[in-house]
Amino acid sequence: MDRAARAAEDAKSVKAEREAAAKAVLDNMARLKALRLAREATEPPRAPAAKKARTKPGKPAEKAPALSDWLASQQNGGRRI
Repeated sequence: MDRAARAAEDAKSVKAEREAAAKAVLDNMARLKALRLAREATEPPRAPAAKKARTKPGKPAEKAPALSDWLASQQNGGRRI
């Protein structure tokens, strides 16, 4: 066999393997979907989940002092900076 014929044969086998793998994935997805639908059909319907109230981030109760003010208060309080 020459290289071109071997390459064509390899390409065919690779394509067949890829198609077989894709078919296996699709078959598994269909099987899992059927199982899920059967399970959902047998169990009682669930009540919708209650929505949580979203809290808006509010302003802090007190604005932090400027760095220079904080440093001055630390020095006045006896701390060495």
